[in-house]
Amino acid sequence: MKKLIALVLAAMLCMTACIALAADLKIGAVMLGDETEGYTLAHMEGIKQAAAELGLSDSIVWKYKVPEDQTCYDSALDLVGQGCNLIISNSYGHQSYMALAAEEYPDVTFVAMTGDFAALSGLDNFKNAFTKVYQSRYVSGVVAGMKIAEMLGDGTLSAEKQPNSFDADGNVKIGYVGAYNYAEVISGYTAFFLGVRSIVPNVTMEVMYTNSWFDIGAEKEAANALIQAGCKLISQHADSEGAPKACEEAGVPNVAYNLDTRSMGPNTALISSKISWEPYFKMIIEAVRDGKEIPTDYCATMQEGAVLLTELNEKVAAEG
Repeated sequence: MKKLIALVLAAMLCMTACIALAADLKIGAVMLGDETEGYTLAHMEGIKQAAAELGLSDSIVWKYKVPEDQTCYDSALDLVGQGCNLIISNSYGHQSYMALAAEEYPDVTFVAMTGDFAALSGLDNFKNAFTKVYQSRYVSGVVAGMKIAEMLGDGTLSAEKQPNSFDADGNVKIGYVGAYNYAEVISGYTAFFLGVRSIVPNVTMEVMYTNSWFDIGAEKEAANALIQAGCKLISQHADSEGAPKACEEAGVPNVAYNLDTRSMGPNTALISSKISWEPYFKMIIEAVRDGKEIPTDYCATMQEGAVLLTELNEKVAAEG
């Protein structure tokens, strides 16, 4: 009986400690955009879902439309001042400023999503995370390749009808709208291109950069330029609906990113690759709440439910 009572008391003490830790946990979120932009929306949904599952929905302080400059550092410090002990930023260009804040406040955990130098920083409280989104990009490339194969097979696309859509070697031209010449963009479009070529080997791809993660006008302009150059399918690693809308207007098949574009591109949308951040955010929120260590670098996969594909549009290849 004494042993049973001791076990019950220990469990009660543990529960009390966990409740106290949860009560003290406050999450700061430094977002590049807001809910109007697919990439940031995916982060917001992930944080909200994870926090809701852990009973911490009222413990989030948001900073929206924070550019990749000194504003990020100022925002991080303001969140520290508001009592946040876990601060998350969601853009590659935020990480230098997050690292500066982490150096000043070693008792606060800072996570720079998509960053790449946490392991080299020497800071125990500075973390990086991303997903293996190239996995879904490859699969979306297969879907795109099947569409091109169908167009070639039924005569919709041919060198005789559209000579501008083939290069001198007879390869079909496709295009890709990229944000920056960063590793995550390059790995993504490489995976997409390999997916396309697994179905149609004679394909060439031109990449145009907008030098912005979210710029509807620039992304639409880049897509239109690629279409004018003869590209018969467009994909993207940029965050707005600019490219999908340009494709719909031009009647060119499109593969998007973090957006289900079937409603805005009913005649041209094929599929989109997408990230779910909820599994990672749940893990790090629980770790900070329970006083456990967070991996310095974390990269989640399709198998973990972090890398997704949207539903196929009816305009995909008939054999898809």
